[in-house]
Amino acid sequence: MCSAEKPQGWKLCPQCDLTVQLPPVPVGSKASCPRCHTTLQTHWHEPRRRPSGYALAALFMLVLANLFPFITMNVAGLSSGISLPQIPQVMVSDNYSSLATLFLLFVQGVPAFCMITILLLVNRVRMPHRLRVGLARVLFDLRSWGMAEIFMVGILVSFVKLMAYGQIGLEISFWPWCLFCLLQLRAFQCVDKRWVWQQISPLPALPFTPQKGISGLSQGLRSCPCCTAVLPADQLDCPRCGVRAHPRRRHSLQWTLALLCTAVMLYIPANLLPIMVTETLGTSYPSNIMAGVILLWSDGSYPVALVIFIASIMVPSLKMLAMGWLCWGASGRGQPDREKMHRIYEVVEFVGRWSMIDVFVIAVLSALVRMGRLMSVSPALGALLFALVVIITMIAAITFDPRLCWDRLQEPQTKEPRLDGQ
Repeated sequence: MCSAEKPQGWKLCPQCDLTVQLPPVPVGSKASCPRCHTTLQTHWHEPRRRPSGYALAALFMLVLANLFPFITMNVAGLSSGISLPQIPQVMVSDNYSSLATLFLLFVQGVPAFCMITILLLVNRVRMPHRLRVGLARVLFDLRSWGMAEIFMVGILVSFVKLMAYGQIGLEISFWPWCLFCLLQLRAFQCVDKRWVWQQISPLPALPFTPQKGISGLSQGLRSCPCCTAVLPADQLDCPRCGVRAHPRRRHSLQWTLALLCTAVMLYIPANLLPIMVTETLGTSYPSNIMAGVILLWSDGSYPVALVIFIASIMVPSLKMLAMGWLCWGASGRGQPDREKMHRIYEVVEFVGRWSMIDVFVIAVLSALVRMGRLMSVSPALGALLFALVVIITMIAAITFDPRLCWDRLQEPQTKEPRLDGQ
């Protein structure tokens, strides 16, 4: 059977551009690229009911988490409590509407939208075709911008800081929020991008039979970055999803380096300026990120101090250095190890958003610690600058095209796709 009659068997790896002919994937298994080991396809049991159940349960838990008190704190006979909706309200009252907007988007808005979109797409709810395509186009791009689980870690870090001042109480909404974090992660895990697009529209026919084991670009093919369809390299508009793209992201290295320079310029004042101000008995104590780490370390909270230091100091610094090194290697200078570069890119893409922990810690502290003149915490300019650094470095990782690292590798690859059980 010619490839034009059965295009679904072919795939270009989105990370290294290797042409792969996928075998039938058994239920409960996944197929990985033989060169860079990127997951190409998963085959879940009950691909409709499993993600639907997880997504529906996650939305129910999110509603419960917003209805009741979340955390309480008692200090010297004074009590203070918050619910999840009160956290952005406090930041707005402190004239930090920008931080409140980021909190609403990343912690609640994006995860909730993704769960609703999963329900609509996997169950083929009746809707206009253009709307269905539009939802599918944004679903997987938004995945990395949902930070509910990062906020959960920020809450736990906040507990360690607050235990030195008083008693912390976990209220009714705390437990539904924990379940929401787990369920929304599981819902996303059970959705295969290739399967979702196959339910929306069939793959377009291939212009010729590809040759497996070499890059798609070398044989005049490209992969649609949105729906994974294999297209001729000179065909810019995808007939399946309508996304306009090129064989490689245009000006990828220039955009990445420009964003990195911007992040570096913001990172310096973000570390020097205070990220929060603690007021005790009428006296204000501003503190930056490093001061908070030193304070936790001096108080004996070594694990938490390490978490904050790694997430807020080491990760952003190493991420910017790693992205700069990837741009240098992808530009054709030297003979860097492609596999090592790919592993570094995957790590950079995964850990970058976890630097938002410190921002979420400040959000929890500023909302909960409201004891009048006895004690209060409010965010400062450094928190906003640091959040911008994290966002810009995440965008820099998105603009970087990892296929550029593999383009000069000419050795033919003869391995078959690897099948792994889930």
